[in-house]
Amino acid sequence: MGYITLLRPGIAEFTVQRSRFIAQAAPAADEAAAQAFLQRVRKEYYDARHNCSAWVLGADGSRQRSSDDGEPGGTAGMPILEVIRRRGVTNCVVVVTRYFGGIKLGAGGLTRAYSHAAAIGLDAAVLAEVRTMRRLAVTVAYPLLEPLERWLRQDGIDMEETLYAEDVTLNLLVEPEKIAAIQAVVTDRTAGRARMEVGDETEVVQERPKGETGDG
Repeated sequence: MGYITLLRPGIAEFTVQRSRFIAQAAPAADEAAAQAFLQRVRKEYYDARHNCSAWVLGADGSRQRSSDDGEPGGTAGMPILEVIRRRGVTNCVVVVTRYFGGIKLGAGGLTRAYSHAAAIGLDAAVLAEVRTMRRLAVTVAYPLLEPLERWLRQDGIDMEETLYAEDVTLNLLVEPEKIAAIQAVVTDRTAGRARMEVGDETEVVQERPKGETGDG
């Protein structure tokens, strides 16, 4: 199982009806980090009319919170939160600062503005996919190395370092549910001459290309 989060923060802004909206999206490992980011934004934009926010936390995205910060109920925080949900991003906080331009936007206009701000803020950030993997050390004699490496590359199996000693040890990163299947294939391809040791779990972070979001 994996999830999408922010690798690096993003900031973007736009103006509608003379109101300036500044959106900032940042990674947040927990609620304390999300609160700290919100406070930094409030301090930076202390003279703004509103600093509305939302965050989604946890690998399953189950911890969520939003704030309208003085805007009419449901017109700011929830639209921001809805964009984060739709993108499938977690461990993330988005704060949208508004400098009021003197023209009221109405409930519908505010909802659209805060939704758009959240979207462009997330677009400006760098996304990453975080996957939980398990280490699998495969030790083989040198004559078995080339065909085994070829199969691993063709099958797209992630590898860490390779250790060269009397035999060769390939350190693989495998999705936990695929461990048994990989072991079976390695045993078959080496005619039972590979030694394998299952290691601990680790999180692998891979940057997602721009334009790839989690909203399917």
